[in-house]
Amino acid sequence: MASTEKKRSGFEALAKTSLSPQEQLVKVKTGKRSFFIGLPRETALQENRISLTPDAVALLASNGHEVWVETKAGAGSKFSDKQYSEAGAKIAYSPQEVYKADIILKIEPPTIDEMEHFKPGQMLISALQMGYLQEDRIQALLKKRVTSLAYEFIEDKVGGIPIVRAMSEIAGSTVMLIAAEYLSTVKGGKGIILGGITGVPPTKVVIIGAGTVAEYSARAALSLGAEIQVFDNHLYKLRRIKHTLGHQFYTSTIDTVTLSESLKNADVVIGALRAEKGRVRHVVSEEMVSQMKPDSLIIDLSIDQGGCIATSEITSHANPVFRKYDVIHYCVPNVASRVANTATTALSNIFTPTILRAGEEGGVEEMIFAHRWFMKGVYTYKGHLTNESVARKFGMKHKDIELLLAARA
Repeated sequence: MASTEKKRSGFEALAKTSLSPQEQLVKVKTGKRSFFIGLPRETALQENRISLTPDAVALLASNGHEVWVETKAGAGSKFSDKQYSEAGAKIAYSPQEVYKADIILKIEPPTIDEMEHFKPGQMLISALQMGYLQEDRIQALLKKRVTSLAYEFIEDKVGGIPIVRAMSEIAGSTVMLIAAEYLSTVKGGKGIILGGITGVPPTKVVIIGAGTVAEYSARAALSLGAEIQVFDNHLYKLRRIKHTLGHQFYTSTIDTVTLSESLKNADVVIGALRAEKGRVRHVVSEEMVSQMKPDSLIIDLSIDQGGCIATSEITSHANPVFRKYDVIHYCVPNVASRVANTATTALSNIFTPTILRAGEEGGVEEMIFAHRWFMKGVYTYKGHLTNESVARKFGMKHKDIELLLAARA
């Protein structure tokens, strides 16, 4: 009996130590939820993409979600209203109808006119495009108390940015097709083949940046026989791109003198720098461009973030090029829209499982609450600005999304 009492007192002492379990609030799952999703027709910058394919809509519909598609929203990607209707979507014949949805899934940021259709409590998932973001759009979202997510900020579990990477792969693979087109005589270019053939010096391609766009651009250029040079201020990126491609080629940090000399001999210059703190900086000055060879080509794929070349000005698919210092400039911000069917399929492959998972989690808001990688996409939350880069750009106040969510819990 004495032994039993001794054991009990021992357990009692242990329970009183710091090793005892501490009380903690646990997020309670609310169960599976069905969504009402609207896909408006894009109106900005000759955008041809749409966020979901008919096959994706069919999968979402079979899982209990309701999808409304504005008429002809998929036409630019070669998907018809009939295909969406047969997949289970309802075709909306006006923006007012499709914007009744609880979740608006777009490609481009909403215009001021489109903002009028929003209502408090809605959720928007689209691009943000920091380089050309205007304060009145942010103010409109805040006034409407819309929760907005920028897909270029949404990460995956390993810290990658899947939508940016997918679009970067497309842009990088497409850019050499654009270069070949504008180097040709029929487009007023230098009249040279992109790459090289026996007995003819290879095309010289300078790539500024060493990320995903640069990787796919470099791979395409090397496969055609071009001579490439890659510049970036991050040595680990330069090492990674050489290792990934498995080729020996010239790499350098962005040194003004070295870069300037390379540009003088370049046939094609590709600007592929990623934005840091919301905007890309100009690493190629106007003077550098003025010293380039006549009819050489600049393709600034960083233009949607402000461009990395001082002479770049935003253009469109209808009028994609202009000349300055007799150098051809191609500065279309949504290059992936040139191959809209491929781009839509890539986007759909990312959005669909995310939506299905959010449904399993109990809602998009619960998804934000539960996953930091998804939370990073939020820039407005129920009337509050939550993104520091946006706040700094416009001198606005912002609130930490984690604190807002903690208060919600």
